[in-house]
Amino acid sequence: MAHAYSPGLKVTDKILFKKRRRLPLKGDVLVKIGQKVKAEMVVAKTNLPGNVESFNIANKLSIPPEEIREYMLKKEGDSIQIDEVIARTKGFFGLFKSECKSTINGTIESVSQITGQVMLREPPTPVEVKAYIDGEVVEIIPQEGVVVETPAAFIQGIFGIGPETHGELKLITDDPNKIIEASDIPSDAAGKILAGGSLVTVPAIKRAIEMKASAIVTGGIDAKDLKDFLGYDLGVAITGNEENGITLVITEGFGRIRMAKYTADLLKKMEGRIASANGATQIRAGVIRPEVVIPLPDVDKVNLKAAEKEMAVVEMSSPVRVIRVPFFGILGKIKDLPPELELIDSEAHVRVFNVTLEGGEDETIPRANVEIIEQ
Repeated sequence: MAHAYSPGLKVTDKILFKKRRRLPLKGDVLVKIGQKVKAEMVVAKTNLPGNVESFNIANKLSIPPEEIREYMLKKEGDSIQIDEVIARTKGFFGLFKSECKSTINGTIESVSQITGQVMLREPPTPVEVKAYIDGEVVEIIPQEGVVVETPAAFIQGIFGIGPETHGELKLITDDPNKIIEASDIPSDAAGKILAGGSLVTVPAIKRAIEMKASAIVTGGIDAKDLKDFLGYDLGVAITGNEENGITLVITEGFGRIRMAKYTADLLKKMEGRIASANGATQIRAGVIRPEVVIPLPDVDKVNLKAAEKEMAVVEMSSPVRVIRVPFFGILGKIKDLPPELELIDSEAHVRVFNVTLEGGEDETIPRANVEIIEQ
């Protein structure tokens, strides 16, 4: 067998990277095809409708629902302020008047003469979508968004937290085995994406937040440290919406795991460039991986092709990472691709890879336990 297929992480110094930027609702696209954009540039915007609050004015004023409009001081579409009177009875000889005040800032959505209900809507929430990367707009999705494209170096991680961010890439160590401590976070970290090492500690993360760093990219993180930092257990939910003041991209896995040489070398090579990072991770259907994108505007994109395959081709000598015990996190290279099924410890017959691990030993590992590193 010449090759096989296996899920893979992409780590490459040169691809044609495309990013779809889409609004949650229809809105306005603010850029044109061919326009050059920066990561922080707003490319589309819309308004999310405000929450609606029901107000039974007929009951509050003790009037028949069909007469509600006679007592309304505001009509549909009118703006209102909190504590503003929106309905009032006439009273007796101008006395003993009853009135209803708005409980929100917003507008009158509707007035019902059947139920006596008035619907109040809060102001809309503006939503803006930014370009995320420096690049060029190559596609417009009418009323929804755009596709931004750029030649780039691209690194996918195993796990991450935190939203999209960007900044200058700064290496904080060139030793892929080093544990990142608070003392390793530089005083000039503000707005920068810090990279390197095998594990980041909670004090280092807190120091990076204090120094206003944008993100940390490192090999591993202790699961307990992550829980202590967040204050809760993530479970299997999608990440990326955390608001802890920093984005984390973990390239290898949980625990202290030396960053893959190719990844470490690529980060070192790209130091000083502006990069974008996103910690969003989802491990269920519709897999989302954390990523670091380093635009390369000086590279001619004509001959580049976007790598869009969902399944990576595994060939002899392909670099891989083992993703389950007993060799979890260990790197290696494919030595052989046996075509026949083999019996493993669980007494199941499965397809396997023969892998030469980084320590030099050869092991037979189920294909489901191996992830290719696309380079």
